[in-house]
Amino acid sequence: MRQLKCCVIVPTYNNAKTLKRVLDRVLLQTTNIIIINDGSTDNTKEHLIDYSEYTQITLTQNKGKGNALRLGFKKALELGFEFAITIDSDGQHFPEDIPIFLDELVATEDKKILLIGSRNMTHESVPKKSSFGNKFSNFWLWVTTGTTLADTQSGFRLYPIKAMQDIKLRTNKFEFEIEAMVKSSWNGITLKNVPIRVLYDETERVSHYRPTKDFLRISALNTVLVLIALFYIKPRDLFRKFRKKGFKRFFYEDFLKSNDPPLKKALSIALGIFIGLSPLWGFHTILVITLAVLFKLNKVIAFAFSNVSMAPLIPIVVFLSLHTGSWVTGQEVSFSMSDFSEDFGAIKQLRTYLIGSFTLATVASIVFGLLGYFTLLFFNRKNSTVSNG
Repeated sequence: MRQLKCCVIVPTYNNAKTLKRVLDRVLLQTTNIIIINDGSTDNTKEHLIDYSEYTQITLTQNKGKGNALRLGFKKALELGFEFAITIDSDGQHFPEDIPIFLDELVATEDKKILLIGSRNMTHESVPKKSSFGNKFSNFWLWVTTGTTLADTQSGFRLYPIKAMQDIKLRTNKFEFEIEAMVKSSWNGITLKNVPIRVLYDETERVSHYRPTKDFLRISALNTVLVLIALFYIKPRDLFRKFRKKGFKRFFYEDFLKSNDPPLKKALSIALGIFIGLSPLWGFHTILVITLAVLFKLNKVIAFAFSNVSMAPLIPIVVFLSLHTGSWVTGQEVSFSMSDFSEDFGAIKQLRTYLIGSFTLATVASIVFGLLGYFTLLFFNRKNSTVSNG
């Protein structure tokens, strides 16, 4: 704990029955401990007198677990700690499992990692509502970050608080732990489960989770995070990857060397071309990423080819769409490239444009998809021949 500059943060609210047992067992592991009394109204305050030599934060009113953890992180950073293990005070976790987090952190080369304790959710002591809530949370974490975890609701965690100090975390209740995971992932911090034990003793355990209010809070947060992920985070990450590698390296590594089969790559090309040439301006990025995820296609390839209609090419795309629409409908168009500098005359031919745009998008996606498929087959055979000597 000292070498890793790691402490243990124990937030507590009306858990007087189990608090002393939890603290005593934590102190067998380390004295680097920060206790946050989140406005308890039971005899928690009297119990904490016995631990006055350790760092304590006392709130006069209950503000929520998220607020308590934020205060704990801030205090830990002030004391020079770089990592913080959080453990609930309701007795469900085993402080003896703290070394599991430390061993994983030591074994990890990149210390920008957030470790979440993974409970055995099939254990007979685990309430069914907890199991369902965990699956619900796991799904939305995957949607917002692309990371698959077995347990996302455990309060037994190791946070890289120094790496997280510039991340803006705003929620105050139970949804804080979801926000912390998602925003950490967006900022390059790895999320990983480590196995821990769990005990639900309904005779002692006091849960402050409010099924209706907290579920609605978490659902609202997930909705906001999904929108941010689709409109900003995923396009940002794809763009950064494309820009960092450059077209040549991107084409070689992500297109030719990707482990995806030729058909999947070709379908990704077709999807990107179709969305890029469609008249759904302003929604190209979110559509191509959403559909690529939905149909399990290559998001990077689909996104790259959807940029076929980036700013300098928009006039050409509109021009070709109008003339394609004219050919399909038999309706004459009086539109020319000069209309863009005069009165944007394309709007006058909206019906023809829409028909032509979707027709052009369909034909082009088929053509480029087939070209991509046969090109990839050729390169695969060539590489296979070279590999076989």
